[in-house]
Amino acid sequence: MSELQDHPVPDGEEGDEFALPQKLFDEILDAIETADAPRIDAILEPLHAADIADLLEQLDFRDRRSLLGLWTGMDGEVLSELDDNLREEVINELPADQLAEAVRELESDDVVDLVEDLESAQQDAVLRALDAPGRIAVEKALAYPEYSAGRLMQVEIVRMPEDWNVGQAIDFMRGEENLPDQFYHVVLVDVRLKPRGYVTLGRVLSHPREMPLKDLAEESFRTFHVEDKQGDVAYAFNQYHLISAPVVDDEERLVGVITIDDAMEVLDEEAEEDILRLAGVGIESEISDSTWGTVKQRLPWLAVNLLTAIIASVVISLFDETIAAVVALAILMPIVASMGGNAGTQSLTVAVRAIATRDLTGSNVWRVLRREMIVGLFNGVVFAAVMAAVGIVWFGSPALGGVIAAAMVINLVVAGLAGMGIPVLLDKLGVDPALASGTFVTTVTDVVGFFAFLGLAAMVLL
Repeated sequence: MSELQDHPVPDGEEGDEFALPQKLFDEILDAIETADAPRIDAILEPLHAADIADLLEQLDFRDRRSLLGLWTGMDGEVLSELDDNLREEVINELPADQLAEAVRELESDDVVDLVEDLESAQQDAVLRALDAPGRIAVEKALAYPEYSAGRLMQVEIVRMPEDWNVGQAIDFMRGEENLPDQFYHVVLVDVRLKPRGYVTLGRVLSHPREMPLKDLAEESFRTFHVEDKQGDVAYAFNQYHLISAPVVDDEERLVGVITIDDAMEVLDEEAEEDILRLAGVGIESEISDSTWGTVKQRLPWLAVNLLTAIIASVVISLFDETIAAVVALAILMPIVASMGGNAGTQSLTVAVRAIATRDLTGSNVWRVLRREMIVGLFNGVVFAAVMAAVGIVWFGSPALGGVIAAAMVINLVVAGLAGMGIPVLLDKLGVDPALASGTFVTTVTDVVGFFAFLGLAAMVLL
């Protein structure tokens, strides 16, 4: 029975059945406090590497350092599961022999993922821990461009001549000692090591020995070049439901293979980056970051937001006499800006996601843009009626109700246009729409909302 089963989830936490139980966390803290190394080993030994990584991330620096000094069971899978920022800290705390033992267990693509973001000294420490073939494979992968298929692939491949049959394939796999721990396809190659197809293990095992392998090849077969972008690779895996795919060099020779777990990790990382960029908190933000590191990540975008807020304030200052004459404007104008900002954020979120998934293209952008503006118009009319009633009932002024109703319609239409149009424009200019769109959309809706509301008020109410 696993440690998670031995430690039931406390009452009131049934929804977190896959999270680490608080009781286990408390036991780890108690073992750290008493420097009980055998107890730490006993608690951590049954846990999955991902759960141990979560545990390390939840500990503060001092407890984490104490744990690493007492625990002798660190393995490479735990290092792979750690957040990038925390991984450097953990590697620094590990003795050289323990680090060497941990990384030797990993596939080449996992080692590359482990070392590519480390400082040079830490990279050297990890590479020295590998045997010669493993070190050469990792160094070769690191020579490829960052975020390329060459960085993502593993060099452990099961390849066979395209003219073999099922019997030869089975005999080869039974006699080969250095097969990868996990693989999905047998890659068929010609005499020049160019991949010509692949066959799933299931089809190999379910056909007679005399069946030619090339007759069992999958129709989904496609290859990637070592310099293809990881995002393009992940998109193809998701779009065409691939399980694995060969990677070739400039001569189209087989040099590696990418598997679905690595491709899906790229998709997950890109989605996470988009979320963090939309919030303006930095793509490397983690819960384990230091206070100063978090300040440095967030301060620049707060400064940008301050600048845009000043721009909106300048617009308001143009109508200071109008506001002074009709005090109700000061009460109602945040509503117009807030509704525009929220509507813009809705369109923005849809646009950024559609751009990331390549659903929003030149062939449909105008249709989608018109749809968002029409949606803004309908929503604006609905809420304009509500705010017109508020202006009449609350302030007894039909004119004020009409002004805020018109401003609401204008701002929600503009919000739909800006929320969809700005990300598309930034993408065309080569700027990440997730990074910069939010600030521009908010600025547009604030400025337009205030200008429309106060401008109409100045013309109608004075």
